[in-house]
Amino acid sequence: MAKPAQKKKTKEPPKFSFFGYEHRGEPLASRSVFVRRLAVNGLVAIVLILGSLFVGMAGYHFIARLEWIDAFQNAAMILSGMGPVDELHDNGAKLFAGLYAIYSGLALIATAGVTIAPILHRFLHRFHLEDEADEE
Repeated sequence: MAKPAQKKKTKEPPKFSFFGYEHRGEPLASRSVFVRRLAVNGLVAIVLILGSLFVGMAGYHFIARLEWIDAFQNAAMILSGMGPVDELHDNGAKLFAGLYAIYSGLALIATAGVTIAPILHRFLHRFHLEDEADEE
């Protein structure tokens, strides 16, 4: 017996996108959508930075027993990649500072990624659309 002919499946873009970016086959988003994406991702980046700063301040205040202003200074310096200001004498405080420094490096990369994502996506999507137009 011969097998029935199978229909060729076309690749459909997913119905749901977590970040709401357009897919390859879709047209480039309008400028207002792009600006909204920049604003949302900027807010996410700010929340990530402020949350990270708060965690660092709390750790330096409660674990290293620094005053709030000194805890802020140390957390901000570590988070920005500059390094600690105050010398820590307690092993628990040193352990916290080391773990916070590792986290801060990852938070910096994540914040940069969240901030740059809409710009990079728009550039690559436009490049892909122009590339498809050249092939036709």
